[in-house]
Amino acid sequence: MASPASPASFRVGLVQMCSGRDQARNVRDATALIREAANGGAHYIQTPEVTNLMELDRERLFAAAEPESTSTALQHFRALARELSVWLHLGSLVIKATGEGSNDQKLANRGFVISPVGEIVARYDKIHMFDVDLPNGEVYRESTNYAPGDRAVVAPLPWGGLGLSICYDLRFPHLYRALAKAGASFLAVPAAFTRLTGEAHWVALLRARAIEAQCYVFAAAQGGLHEHGRETYGHSLIVSPWGQVLAEGGVHPSVILADVDLALIADVRSRVPSLRHDRSFEIAPAERVSAEEIAS
Repeated sequence: MASPASPASFRVGLVQMCSGRDQARNVRDATALIREAANGGAHYIQTPEVTNLMELDRERLFAAAEPESTSTALQHFRALARELSVWLHLGSLVIKATGEGSNDQKLANRGFVISPVGEIVARYDKIHMFDVDLPNGEVYRESTNYAPGDRAVVAPLPWGGLGLSICYDLRFPHLYRALAKAGASFLAVPAAFTRLTGEAHWVALLRARAIEAQCYVFAAAQGGLHEHGRETYGHSLIVSPWGQVLAEGGVHPSVILADVDLALIADVRSRVPSLRHDRSFEIAPAERVSAEEIAS
């Protein structure tokens, strides 16, 4: 189990999974890996996007989804965080939306940050929906089944603010800049990146977000071939504020660990104080020139 964290450092554990259609099995798999991370000394443990359910078929997806108030997965993980006395970040669960203003035709792709006493201290609904047509013929319409969130969230950890995001959010750098300016020292990017886009962009984007926001980045990922045929990239990543990769996973279910040095955040921000140098500006129209001038 983890030794007590110091005010100057703590250990991060990222759980990499290959979730399928069976929620109970996914919860068991996640639990075993969370325990492994805790036994490795992790004080903060993160799981990937859609930890509890990886399903593309709409009918099966909605039949399996549960409301937050009665989610067996959420209840189980709250008890597990309390048992292990760790900060447990469920990258996201598939949740049936309820309450005022909810749409019973849409689900929530919702992350939860749970304290060592089992309390939910932050929730985050994925803002950006993955609606794309990939060059290899894969088509995704996340907005068909999920309602997008409309709030950015910085969760309070004992060591500093944790800016929350999920997967496709990674491609929108202004979100992470805003989180850093709102007090985030760490950025969470739990994901289920496709193999095609992951091979091309995953590491580059995560390192860029760490460098731009001058924050540690923690990105637990889904990896492997899932039951419904989708393949995800894996390669869970922990990146320093200087852009250095501190730990990287492969393509199979596993745990990666790294120690976070809080002093590095202040050091990086003092060496390159770009967060303080933002300026407002306007996009000016181009000067009018003739076709002859352009050609010359």
